[in-house]
Amino acid sequence: MSCLASGRRSAHNGGGVIIKNRAELATTPARAQALDIIEAGIARVLPENVMLSALSYDGRQRSLAVNGQTFDVAGRIFVIGGGKASAAMARTLEEIIGPDAITAGLVTTKYGDAGPFPRKIAVVPAAHPVPDQSGVDAVSRMLDLKAAYSIGGADVVVCLLSGGGSALLPAPADGISLADKQRVTELLVASGADIREINIVRKHLSKTKGGRLGRFFAPATVISLVLSDVIGDDLSVIASGPTYPDASTFADALAVLRKQGLAGEVPAPVMARLESGAHGRLDETPRTLGNCHNFIIGNNALALGAMAERAAALGRRPIIVTAAQQGDTAAAARLRAGEIISGKYAGRDVILLGGETTPTLPPHAGRGGRNQHYAAVWLLAMGEHLDGWVVASVGTDGSDFLPDVAGAIVDRGTLERLGRAGVDIQSYTDRFDTFHLLEIAGGALIRTGSTGTNVGDVIVYVVG
Repeated sequence: MSCLASGRRSAHNGGGVIIKNRAELATTPARAQALDIIEAGIARVLPENVMLSALSYDGRQRSLAVNGQTFDVAGRIFVIGGGKASAAMARTLEEIIGPDAITAGLVTTKYGDAGPFPRKIAVVPAAHPVPDQSGVDAVSRMLDLKAAYSIGGADVVVCLLSGGGSALLPAPADGISLADKQRVTELLVASGADIREINIVRKHLSKTKGGRLGRFFAPATVISLVLSDVIGDDLSVIASGPTYPDASTFADALAVLRKQGLAGEVPAPVMARLESGAHGRLDETPRTLGNCHNFIIGNNALALGAMAERAAALGRRPIIVTAAQQGDTAAAARLRAGEIISGKYAGRDVILLGGETTPTLPPHAGRGGRNQHYAAVWLLAMGEHLDGWVVASVGTDGSDFLPDVAGAIVDRGTLERLGRAGVDIQSYTDRFDTFHLLEIAGGALIRTGSTGTNVGDVIVYVVG
């Protein structure tokens, strides 16, 4: 089941300005408006805003309502989960339910999350995108809750999931080591495999992914609140679907490795497990989960809607092109440049897109992330048609691969500064070294710090 939050309570902006270096970047009216629009999108999908919109708790009636669907709590409430937004989600859950109504809980978050953290629910930092031992230990502690508290059919387990959950909830299957999973993740990310392909493999190397976590806590009722960073909001993909039925197979996981040319590079235990499962010697992931209820409470489309509202309030004429931009990062940037040059969006002065593209890294790649790369390639593709246009491309989690850079904002001024510095832009984009390129340009790198949310990337084009 999947429902989108319907603002029953008022949202807030999460405590002030989101873009920390705004004064450095807002050097023209168009740039300032682009930053306003980006901030409106991120603010709408902050965990406190989507949680307050989606969730309510009646302590007297002992009932929990999610998007209008009510669940009776005959027993106790436990909290588990993981992802880049899980700590903020857990803190807001405590505010809504009250810490005394929660028996115990634990969630994992990404290193560098400064909080503030919840009081009752433990928060364990772990590594992303390559899992580490801290994450493995945290999941083990989550699973231990069932036996420690004799969690049964009268109890409710609230599972908080957001982007990054796949790496932050690692539980290697029997015969698979953490090092094996780390190596597979590294190879898949570097290969250019998309998130669905990566998660198909990870599900079949895990004790908890692909619905296995939900099955583990049966017969308790599991209610998952999900912030989606996945195009199309596929619940089987977000955080590798730990509480959602899974249709993929061991054979599918093998096919991904072969497609990416990795069958001979992954650790031998990985191939052995996948081949054993493909031959029917291991149980597939669960196809049904009667005890689990999954709700999408925030996504990219929600952020884009708020961005369009902000643009209209600024007197602009916005258009939302898509919340599902994907494919190669450079190809997507060139496509949008071509559409603008051709006049496809004539009559509109703000163009909005969201999604998540996939860069294919060259050997010995430099530093940068897909949003920085997107902005730099678009700048080059626009060429002489840049007059008046500015683009800002940002990861809503505040980390565009580099933890201290959320994305980039560029315009003709950026191109002119690089020209005066004698920089060959193409050489930087070819080797995926866009961080250093934009650092040279100055006034281009957007810094937010960790936002506490993650619904993928958002992009805004503004014409002055």
